[in-house]
Amino acid sequence: MKIGYVRVSTKEQNTERQIKKMNEIGIEERYIFVDKQSGKDFNRPQYQAMRLVIREGDLLYLDSLDRLGRDYDGIIAEWKYITREVNADIVVLENESLFDSRKFKTMGDLGKLLEDQFLSMLSYVAEQERKKTKQRQSEGIEVALKKGVKFGRPKREITNEFIAVYDEWKSGSITAVQAMRKVGMKPNTFYRRASEYEERSI
Repeated sequence: MKIGYVRVSTKEQNTERQIKKMNEIGIEERYIFVDKQSGKDFNRPQYQAMRLVIREGDLLYLDSLDRLGRDYDGIIAEWKYITREVNADIVVLENESLFDSRKFKTMGDLGKLLEDQFLSMLSYVAEQERKKTKQRQSEGIEVALKKGVKFGRPKREITNEFIAVYDEWKSGSITAVQAMRKVGMKPNTFYRRASEYEERSI
C-alpha cells in the first residue's frame, strides 16, 4: 500500500503542492497524513497516526527528507524504524534516485552500511542548515531591534475617542463591555489604557 506523509511548519503554510504530488503518484486521500507543525520532534498527531497504520511491504512517500523531521538523530532513528523494524520502504520524491530504501535493501549488508552513511551525511547537512537559519533569524532580529524596529502588534494609543468613551463609562452612562465595543478593544487592553489615562490625569 502507498502512504504519503506531508508536513509544513506552521498552520499558515500551504500543503497543496505536497498533497498534489501524492495524488499524482496514486495515493488515496485517506492514506495521506498531513501535519502543520514544527519538525523539531516526532510528537505530531498525523505522523503518529501514520506510524500506527504503516505495515510490512508498504511504501511511504515524502516530498523531501526534512518533511520527515529536522532532528539529525531523530530522522535516522525513524528511517531505520520504518525500513528495518516495520520492514516498509521510504521514497523521498525530491531525491528519488538517491533516497529509495528499496535500492539499499537489494544490496544486503553492504546496502545497510551505505544507507547508514548516506543518511548520516544528509541528515547532518539538513540540521546544520536549520541551525544556520535560526542563527540568521536571531541576528536579523538583533539588528532590527538596534535600529528601533518594534515587533508585535502596535500599541493602541489613547485617542480623543477613547477619552470620550472612558468618560461615558466612568459616569455610568454605559457599561465597561459597551465601552470596549465602542473603542474596539479587548478587556485587558481597555483596562490597561484606562489605567494609563488615569495616571496621566493625576
